[in-house]
Formats: sequence, structure tokens, C-alpha cells
Amino acid sequence: MSRAVITILGCGNSSGVPAIGNYWGACDPQEPKNERSRSSILIKSDQTTLIVDTGPDFRHQLNRENIGNIDAVLYSHHHSDHTAGIDELRALKFRNKKECIAIYVNKKTCHELQHRFHYLFHGGDHALYPPILKANEIMPDAYGKKMQIGDIIITPFEQDHGTCQSVGYRFGDTAYSVDILTLDDKALETLKGIKTWIVDCAGYHDADNPVHAHLNTIYKLNETIKAETVYLTSLSFIMDYQTLIDELPDGYDPCYDGLKINVTL
Repeated sequence: MSRAVITILGCGNSSGVPAIGNYWGACDPQEPKNERSRSSILIKSDQTTLIVDTGPDFRHQLNRENIGNIDAVLYSHHHSDHTAGIDELRALKFRNKKECIAIYVNKKTCHELQHRFHYLFHGGDHALYPPILKANEIMPDAYGKKMQIGDIIITPFEQDHGTCQSVGYRFGDTAYSVDILTLDDKALETLKGIKTWIVDCAGYHDADNPVHAHLNTIYKLNETIKAETVYLTSLSFIMDYQTLIDELPDGYDPCYDGLKINVTL
């Protein structure tokens, strides 16, 4: 049985904490775990290093964790708080003299990224700007089926994000569900048997949030999934770390930037 480690590169929502203007909201600025960059994870085994999402804080996150090379990027969806750091992949290609870096995306994300960052896929108007990325589209029939990158086996699953579909990823006994409103039966079937679930809870106590999961939704979904440990991510400035620790039931904890989670693949 092989093992890997997931590092929470960032667990903040789209604004991060503090938000611009040094706005901490309900979060105690004296608590280091309240300082949150935009949501992203690193998964690293003995042979393979993968990233899920490259948000606006991507360079800072890699430098903080001393990551100088990656094998591929998995994208959850096309929204800017999960993709705006994509240009930073240029430095990894050039420094490591790599061929194009592989990214894995659903159809909508593939279209959006190739439109917004066309030069990364097709090159610029000079030899100084070669193609950087190779897109691998996750087809609808791939959801719920295993795929492999290096020595890491991944199972993608589709998620309802309200205004679009996002992609979650299962890595052995752990899964990452960022930016979800809810999950359908097929996704729940894919997640059955995990021990650890890292899941978006930006909806928190807002039952009318149209794009992010409400805390009670997560409790309900986990009645089916039965993860032993649930880590909440996409945390906003209304979600103070210590307040969450005091509020959440056993088996539920807030993420924090730099948190490391052991994974059995």
C-alpha cells in the first residue's frame, strides 16, 4: 500500500483572509490559522507531485512549501480564484526544462482557460514564448473511474457548484471537494469508503447560498459518505478558526494553510 501527503496550500474563499483592505471580519487577526490564501492543495508521494488549482496566491504557496517542480495540475473549475495563478507554471517549465505541463480539466474549464490564456497552450508571437501547457480533458464517462498520474491513482467526480459543474478528486482514502453546492448520487458513490474528506463550506450558516455548501448540507452528505474526519475549506472572513473549533462536532475541523494530511493510496 503506497502513501502520500496532502498539504493544504490554501483554504480561503475567493477573497482570502484578510481580504483587501486588511479586513479580517469576524476572524481574530492574532490567530495565525485565520490567515488564509485561496483554496488549493498539493499531493505528494515518493514519485509524484500534483497540484489541485492554481489560484492568485499560487507562487507564494509553492515558495512557502519549498516546491520547485510538479508533475501535473488538476483543476476543479474555471473560476479565477482557482485559476488566476496559471501563468506561474511558466517558471516551473523553464526551470525544470520540462515538456509542456499536463493539466486535467473538464470541458468548460478547458474552453475557458484556452480562451483566456491561449498563449500558454499555443505559444506567443515569439520563440521566447513557447507553449507551456497540455490540456487533458476529463470526459463525462471518466467520472467515477480511476486514472493514474505517476504513482498516484485519482478518481474524478462531478460536483454541483450552482452556476457550473466542478470536479472533485479522490486520492485513495481521501477526497477533495472544493466549490460545491451539493453532490449527486454518483459522486456520493465514488466517495463511499473514504476516511478523510476535505470539503468546501463557504456557505457556512447561509442556507440560501446559491453556490457553496451550507454546514448542514455537509453533515447530511457525510451520513452517506461516512468519512471519519471532515476538514472544512473555502473558509471566509466570517469563519473564525477558534469559533469553528468550538462549534464543530467531533470528526469535523477547519483547515488551515499548511495543514498536512496523510493519505493511503
